[in-house]
Amino acid sequence: MSTAVAIEKALKKHGTKTKARSSSWFFKTGKGQYGYGDVFIGVTVPEQRKVAKHFKDLPLPEIKKLLLSKYHECRLTALIILVAQFNAGDEKTREKIAKFYLVNAKRVNNWDLVDSSAPYILGQYLLHKDRSVLYKLVKSKNLWERRIAILATFWFIREGDFKDALAIGETLLSDTEDLMHKATGWMLREVGKRSRPTLVRFLNAHKATMPRTALRYAIEHFPKNERGVILEK
Repeated sequence: MSTAVAIEKALKKHGTKTKARSSSWFFKTGKGQYGYGDVFIGVTVPEQRKVAKHFKDLPLPEIKKLLLSKYHECRLTALIILVAQFNAGDEKTREKIAKFYLVNAKRVNNWDLVDSSAPYILGQYLLHKDRSVLYKLVKSKNLWERRIAILATFWFIREGDFKDALAIGETLLSDTEDLMHKATGWMLREVGKRSRPTLVRFLNAHKATMPRTALRYAIEHFPKNERGVILEK
């Protein structure tokens, strides 16, 4: 049967203590760190994708149960399934999934969970729709909702639409979290891959005050001598 309990059992069959310890360190689960309190079974992402494929028709109420799980892998597997269902769905199904995603956004609560879902569900859904919800999310006190806002723009960037990535990115330059500086710099870099002049204009306006982490990420693909000149200013 396709249930949250069945998926958790399937994941635990593939879990190892060694991998769980490694993941706990990698995702910064110590006190005061961004992933504090997250718990790992110790399952690789490829194994999670295999489990997700087996349970691809999992209904939304069961997906919600997985998102409420204390186990990181249960939440990621739920999102892998959700992305697959979104991609396979008609417009009505996609709308239902996008709304479900927003309602449960606070359970998309680590960077890999956000990065593997926000562009492919929310970004894809909003491509030709009103995007004001992203400007609400970017003002959230919740770190992961803010990350969802900027990562959703990745889908727009891929389609050559940069305005929201730049606007939301500008808002996040004053964010206090280094994870957000990395995400912002990453999206700016993706803009630059498609339009160097657009990125250069943004940098000329903000490089003197933007966080160094965001700046380094944004110019990662610039020639070494250009990076040096920008970082010196």
